[in-house]
Amino acid sequence: MAAIHRRGWCDGTGGNFSCVLSRDPLTLLMAPSGVDKGTVPPAALITVNGRGDVIQGMGKASAETLLHLAIVEATAAGAVLHTHSQAGTLLSQHYGPAREGVGRLRLRDLEMLKGIEGVHTHAMEVEVPVLANDQDLRSLSARARPLLAEAPMGLLIAGHGLYVWGQDLAQARRHLEIHEFLLEQHWRQLLLEGLLNRPQLHP
Repeated sequence: MAAIHRRGWCDGTGGNFSCVLSRDPLTLLMAPSGVDKGTVPPAALITVNGRGDVIQGMGKASAETLLHLAIVEATAAGAVLHTHSQAGTLLSQHYGPAREGVGRLRLRDLEMLKGIEGVHTHAMEVEVPVLANDQDLRSLSARARPLLAEAPMGLLIAGHGLYVWGQDLAQARRHLEIHEFLLEQHWRQLLLEGLLNRPQLHP
């Protein structure tokens, strides 16, 4: 978590991370809500059950635990990482739906796409779903569930940030690094295109 914090992807108390401890019954190891993810010690981590209730540890579970659980249940992920990077937040707003629909961020022709599980060529297009934000995490999780099977191991919440997952923590971290690279590259590409297409002023 400290390494992710140092990248500027979960400043302040932003972001959250979970790992599956067991599947039957489902339990997750998580950082508690409202803590600095760059300094939280292992002893401060909490264990939550499949309903999102804390069953071990003293901290409070984040409301976003419900979305972590939905992703784990729908994809059989072993870890889920949630970040609040500048690029993720910016592009989630740019491509987010006007209301409760689904926006799409389309990416292709980038070699780094091959870091996503199941992508074997730079020419393959992936679509990252972008959901409207919602403080009702049950509603948000319900809207996310049908999108997870086809999502490229990641999704965006408008004005909020990025969720990625993997079969274990190592794969989830790889997916996080790949998605964050792609998001950073995409907004820079949009900026470059805007500069190149700007009308030229002549004296």
